[in-house]
Amino acid sequence: MNTAEAVHAWVRGWAVSRGAAEPVPTAWGFTVDVGLPGHVLRHVLPAADEAAVRKITENATAPGVWLKAPAPPDMLESWLGPGWSLAGGPGFLMSAPTHPARGEAASPAIAEGYRLDTWTRAGLTRALVRSADGAFAARGQVAVTGPTCVVDQIETDPAHQRRGLGRLLMHTLVGAAARQGAATGVLVATPEGRALYETAGWRVLAPLTGAVRN
Repeated sequence: MNTAEAVHAWVRGWAVSRGAAEPVPTAWGFTVDVGLPGHVLRHVLPAADEAAVRKITENATAPGVWLKAPAPPDMLESWLGPGWSLAGGPGFLMSAPTHPARGEAASPAIAEGYRLDTWTRAGLTRALVRSADGAFAARGQVAVTGPTCVVDQIETDPAHQRRGLGRLLMHTLVGAAARQGAATGVLVATPEGRALYETAGWRVLAPLTGAVRN
């Protein structure tokens, strides 16, 4: 899977994961109606296209418009029009095979005192880990769109880190996607999450940086 294919897969799965509208193809990539305060819509570019970024950010003057492009932060920042700024920190577009053998491998043991629950609805599987007293410990979700899936919103509460919960979530979600027919997984990682995913066999395809019109 090349970068453009991965971006296409990611934007489709991200829209399912976040309950956004179906991505609409455009001359520069895709536009997604998100419909949230501060995040009205987003443009997603499959390539580091300076001309497209400059055109979008010069013409989009309403607040709450976002943009994602496979470019390093310093490069994207230099292309932005007035009123735009980087958002969300550095990101890394990553991919890995998500075949049944991966999904059916032995699951990591859950740390003592924790409970894992999962549920699936409309192509979206969520996983939630709680502590013995029922408090939130970790969560994540995966959206399946045909042969690809997007792992999203992996989060571990700081008080419950370094107990293997992130690894457990990844195994659980990848397994669920594999059983639903996904062959390839895509995600966008933070610098901290990148190390976790690389140990699980994911590889970086490109940086993926966000910007927002303030």
